[in-house]
Amino acid sequence: MAKTKKEPSLEETFQELETIIEKMQDRAVTLEDSFSLYEQGIQKLKLCNEKIDHVEKKMLLLNKQGELEAFDE
Repeated sequence: MAKTKKEPSLEETFQELETIIEKMQDRAVTLEDSFSLYEQGIQKLKLCNEKIDHVEKKMLLLNKQGELEAFDE
């Protein structure tokens, strides 16, 4: 049976973004590597936005009694 890859948490993704930013600030990084890091950073930002959007949508589904209603993606 194939093992599924666990998606990183929002906090882990933010930490990965911080690491990418630190690498990009290193003057020794080549222009080509900077572009690669930039691309990785954009992908991480997209993932963060998707996770945050998902949470926001869940919050909007609270009914009048304060109960969370089912959220269909």
